[in-house]
Amino acid sequence: MKEVFNGIFLQIKICPSARGDWLGFEEKASCKAITINGCMGTIMLLAETSACLTLSLLNDAGYLAFCESDLVVIPAMVLLANISGRPVFLDDPTYPHDGHIILTHCTAPRRMDGRNREPARILIHFESDYGAAPKVEMYKGQILKNIIPDFQVSHYLGLKSTIVDHPFMDICRSQIDISFNTDSHLPAKRMQGFHWMTGYGDYLKETGYALKRIGID
Repeated sequence: MKEVFNGIFLQIKICPSARGDWLGFEEKASCKAITINGCMGTIMLLAETSACLTLSLLNDAGYLAFCESDLVVIPAMVLLANISGRPVFLDDPTYPHDGHIILTHCTAPRRMDGRNREPARILIHFESDYGAAPKVEMYKGQILKNIIPDFQVSHYLGLKSTIVDHPFMDICRSQIDISFNTDSHLPAKRMQGFHWMTGYGDYLKETGYALKRIGID
């Protein structure tokens, strides 16, 4: 087990498959966040499953658990989770059109409101056809805050949106179709990173205040 601890994150190159394994690392490293690398490589060979369900359960338990080790979007996840006091959803954006976009990933938490478990089905991981991944059906009509970071970590775009559907398409398992009032060309133009960060509630004002304090527009 190779580990790198930088004072904030414990990055596990070989992901533990069980929640109990992580709790020991959390105590040892004195941190509340974990990110993994090589999601479809070393992990699946050794754990004989994907990391998706484990990461979902860790987020539900109050930790910050991220796949893909995307350190462009992870700071936004830490920020939004601490502002809202709730789990947040690291997701892949599709393409915005007509005031809609579908966001999707295989590691969504079920306790997005911080308390209640939302309906979910356990399916196989989409890209690998292997392991276990939750398809969380988030509440229709729920107000969301989306953060869209750029690679330079100099500009974040905040987008208020509403869940209108949770479709079942041939993409990552947890899927939300969201609507927003902004011109679709704006998020399309500003999608410079690989991922978005999504949480329940409208925290545009609080997020904007925090970002100004650290020099991010």
